[in-house]
Amino acid sequence: MQKIVGIFIFDNIEVLDFSGPFEVLSVTRLDEDRRLETLSPFDVKLISITKEVVFTKGNMKIIPDFDFETCPNLDILIVPGGMGTRKLMYDEKVLNFIKQKAKEAELLSSVCTGSLILASAKLLDGVNATTHWKSLDRMEEEFKNVKVCRDKHFVEDGNIISSAGISAGIDMALYIVKKYFGEEVSRSTAKHMEYPYLEKNVRRI
Repeated sequence: MQKIVGIFIFDNIEVLDFSGPFEVLSVTRLDEDRRLETLSPFDVKLISITKEVVFTKGNMKIIPDFDFETCPNLDILIVPGGMGTRKLMYDEKVLNFIKQKAKEAELLSSVCTGSLILASAKLLDGVNATTHWKSLDRMEEEFKNVKVCRDKHFVEDGNIISSAGISAGIDMALYIVKKYFGEEVSRSTAKHMEYPYLEKNVRRI
Protein backbone atom coordinates (compact mmCIF):
# COMPACT_ATOMS: atom_id res chain seq x y z
CA MET A 1 0.00 0.00 0.00
CA GLN A 2 1.50 3.32 -1.10
CA LYS A 3 1.70 6.25 1.28
CA ILE A 4 -0.30 9.18 -0.13
CA VAL A 5 1.82 12.33 -0.02
CA GLY A 6 0.33 15.75 -0.66
CA ILE A 7 2.61 18.67 -1.50
CA PHE A 8 0.91 22.05 -1.23
CA ILE A 9 1.81 24.27 -4.18
CA PHE A 10 0.99 27.94 -4.74
CA ASP A 11 1.95 30.95 -6.82
CA ASN A 12 5.50 32.19 -6.22
CA ILE A 13 6.57 28.92 -4.61
CA GLU A 14 10.31 28.20 -4.54
CA VAL A 15 10.87 25.52 -7.20
CA LEU A 16 13.32 23.29 -5.32
CA ASP A 17 11.23 23.51 -2.15
CA PHE A 18 8.60 21.27 -3.72
CA SER A 19 10.43 19.59 -6.60
CA GLY A 20 13.26 18.36 -4.35
CA PRO A 21 10.99 16.33 -2.04
CA PHE A 22 8.86 15.33 -5.04
CA GLU A 23 11.92 13.87 -6.77
CA VAL A 24 13.15 12.03 -3.68
CA LEU A 25 9.83 10.45 -2.81
CA SER A 26 8.82 9.63 -6.38
CA VAL A 27 12.09 7.88 -7.28
CA THR A 28 12.27 5.83 -4.07
CA ARG A 29 12.18 2.07 -4.61
CA LEU A 30 12.11 -0.68 -2.02
CA ASP A 31 14.11 -2.98 -4.32
CA GLU A 32 16.76 -1.09 -6.28
CA ASP A 33 17.35 -4.13 -8.51
CA ARG A 34 13.74 -3.93 -9.70
CA ARG A 35 13.62 -0.15 -10.13
CA LEU A 36 12.15 -0.24 -13.63
CA GLU A 37 9.51 -2.82 -12.74
CA THR A 38 8.17 -1.34 -9.51
CA LEU A 39 6.56 1.84 -8.20
CA SER A 40 7.62 4.11 -5.40
CA PRO A 41 6.05 3.32 -2.02
CA PHE A 42 5.05 7.00 -2.02
CA ASP A 43 2.25 8.27 -4.26
CA VAL A 44 3.03 11.99 -4.51
CA LYS A 45 0.29 14.46 -5.43
CA LEU A 46 0.37 18.22 -5.90
CA ILE A 47 -2.38 20.12 -4.08
CA SER A 48 -3.37 23.73 -4.67
CA ILE A 49 -6.17 26.10 -3.68
CA THR A 50 -7.77 25.70 -7.10
CA LYS A 51 -7.05 23.55 -10.15
CA GLU A 52 -5.68 26.53 -12.06
CA VAL A 53 -2.08 26.58 -13.25
CA VAL A 54 0.40 27.58 -10.54
CA PHE A 55 3.26 29.93 -11.43
CA THR A 56 6.40 29.27 -9.43
CA LYS A 57 9.21 31.67 -8.70
CA GLY A 58 10.81 32.03 -12.12
CA ASN A 59 7.42 31.37 -13.78
CA MET A 60 7.54 27.61 -14.19
CA LYS A 61 3.97 26.48 -14.83
CA ILE A 62 2.65 23.64 -12.67
CA ILE A 63 -0.70 21.86 -12.94
CA PRO A 64 -1.99 20.60 -9.57
CA ASP A 65 -3.49 17.13 -9.22
CA PHE A 66 -6.15 18.26 -6.75
CA ASP A 67 -7.64 21.42 -5.30
CA PHE A 68 -8.74 21.86 -1.69
CA GLU A 69 -12.22 20.54 -2.46
CA THR A 70 -11.07 17.31 -4.14
CA CYS A 71 -7.95 16.55 -2.09
CA PRO A 72 -7.96 12.93 -0.87
CA ASN A 73 -6.95 11.79 2.60
CA LEU A 74 -3.21 12.17 3.02
CA ASP A 75 -0.68 10.13 4.97
CA ILE A 76 1.96 12.85 4.62
CA LEU A 77 1.52 16.58 4.03
CA ILE A 78 4.45 18.72 2.88
CA VAL A 79 4.19 22.51 2.95
CA PRO A 80 7.01 24.14 0.94
CA GLY A 81 8.12 27.76 1.07
CA GLY A 82 8.82 30.69 -1.18
CA MET A 83 7.71 34.31 -1.36
CA GLY A 84 4.12 33.17 -1.82
CA THR A 85 4.00 32.12 1.84
CA ARG A 86 4.08 35.77 2.95
CA LYS A 87 0.47 36.20 1.86
CA LEU A 88 -0.79 32.66 2.42
CA MET A 89 0.28 32.55 6.05
CA TYR A 90 -2.60 34.97 6.73
CA ASP A 91 -5.12 33.32 4.39
CA GLU A 92 -7.84 31.67 6.49
CA LYS A 93 -8.84 29.25 3.72
CA VAL A 94 -5.26 28.00 3.49
CA LEU A 95 -4.81 27.82 7.24
CA ASN A 96 -8.06 25.89 7.71
CA PHE A 97 -7.11 23.42 4.98
CA ILE A 98 -3.65 22.85 6.49
CA LYS A 99 -5.13 22.35 9.95
CA GLN A 100 -7.71 19.89 8.63
CA LYS A 101 -5.13 17.84 6.72
CA ALA A 102 -2.72 17.95 9.66
CA LYS A 103 -5.35 16.15 11.74
CA GLU A 104 -5.67 13.41 9.13
CA ALA A 105 -2.01 12.95 8.23
CA GLU A 106 0.39 10.78 10.19
CA LEU A 107 3.29 13.08 9.27
CA LEU A 108 3.35 16.85 8.75
CA SER A 109 6.38 18.57 7.26
CA SER A 110 7.55 21.89 5.91
CA VAL A 111 10.39 23.13 3.75
CA CYS A 112 11.92 26.59 4.09
CA THR A 113 9.30 29.26 4.90
CA GLY A 114 6.49 26.72 4.65
CA SER A 115 7.00 26.53 8.41
CA LEU A 116 5.61 30.07 8.69
CA ILE A 117 2.29 28.76 7.39
CA LEU A 118 2.37 25.94 9.94
CA ALA A 119 3.24 28.41 12.69
CA SER A 120 0.45 30.76 11.66
CA ALA A 121 -1.96 27.81 11.80
CA LYS A 122 -0.70 27.25 15.38
CA LEU A 123 0.52 23.80 14.46
CA LEU A 124 4.01 24.61 15.76
CA ASP A 125 2.99 25.89 19.21
CA GLY A 126 5.38 24.27 21.68
CA VAL A 127 7.18 22.54 18.81
CA ASN A 128 10.87 22.67 17.93
CA ALA A 129 11.11 23.85 14.33
CA THR A 130 13.29 25.64 11.81
CA THR A 131 12.98 27.60 8.57
CA HIS A 132 15.13 29.41 6.00
CA TRP A 133 17.97 31.19 7.79
CA LYS A 134 16.73 34.58 6.58
CA SER A 135 13.38 33.97 8.30
CA LEU A 136 14.60 32.63 11.65
CA ASP A 137 14.34 36.04 13.32
CA ARG A 138 10.87 36.60 11.94
CA MET A 139 9.67 33.22 13.16
CA GLU A 140 11.10 33.87 16.62
CA GLU A 141 9.60 37.36 16.86
CA GLU A 142 6.19 36.67 15.35
CA PHE A 143 5.50 33.21 16.77
CA LYS A 144 6.55 33.27 20.40
CA ASN A 145 5.28 29.74 21.09
CA VAL A 146 7.55 28.10 18.50
CA LYS A 147 10.86 26.72 19.77
CA VAL A 148 13.05 28.01 16.95
CA CYS A 149 16.12 25.91 16.12
CA ARG A 150 18.82 27.94 14.41
CA ASP A 151 21.61 25.44 13.86
CA LYS A 152 19.97 22.39 12.26
CA HIS A 153 19.31 21.38 8.67
CA PHE A 154 15.99 19.88 9.67
CA VAL A 155 14.20 19.17 12.94
CA GLU A 156 11.89 16.34 13.94
CA ASP A 157 9.54 16.91 16.87
CA GLY A 158 6.86 14.24 17.27
CA ASN A 159 5.12 13.82 13.94
CA ILE A 160 6.31 17.19 12.60
CA ILE A 161 9.47 17.66 10.55
CA SER A 162 10.61 21.09 9.40
CA SER A 163 13.64 21.85 7.27
CA ALA A 164 15.80 24.86 6.63
CA GLY A 165 15.80 26.55 3.25
CA ILE A 166 15.38 25.24 -0.28
CA SER A 167 17.84 22.36 -0.80
CA ALA A 168 17.41 21.23 2.82
CA GLY A 169 14.07 19.80 1.73
CA ILE A 170 15.91 17.10 -0.20
CA ASP A 171 17.71 15.94 2.92
CA MET A 172 14.48 16.08 4.87
CA ALA A 173 12.74 13.95 2.24
CA LEU A 174 15.55 11.38 2.36
CA TYR A 175 15.05 11.28 6.13
CA ILE A 176 11.34 10.64 5.56
CA VAL A 177 12.30 7.70 3.34
CA LYS A 178 14.58 6.41 6.10
CA LYS A 179 11.87 6.91 8.72
CA TYR A 180 9.37 4.79 6.78
CA PHE A 181 11.52 2.25 4.98
CA GLY A 182 14.96 2.23 6.57
CA GLU A 183 18.42 3.61 5.93
CA GLU A 184 19.31 1.18 3.13
CA VAL A 185 16.38 2.33 1.00
CA SER A 186 17.15 5.97 1.78
CA ARG A 187 20.81 5.57 0.85
CA SER A 188 19.86 3.78 -2.38
CA THR A 189 17.54 6.64 -3.26
CA ALA A 190 20.29 9.21 -2.69
CA LYS A 191 22.73 7.13 -4.72
CA HIS A 192 20.24 6.89 -7.60
CA MET A 193 19.95 10.68 -7.53
CA GLU A 194 23.76 11.02 -7.24
CA TYR A 195 23.13 13.10 -4.15
CA PRO A 196 25.32 13.05 -1.00
CA TYR A 197 23.68 11.29 1.92
CA LEU A 198 23.35 13.50 5.00
CA GLU A 199 24.06 11.69 8.25
CA LYS A 200 24.30 14.55 10.74
CA ASN A 201 22.82 17.95 11.51
CA VAL A 202 19.31 16.74 12.36
CA ARG A 203 17.72 17.46 15.70
CA ARG A 204 15.24 14.84 16.88
CA ILE A 205 13.03 15.69 19.83
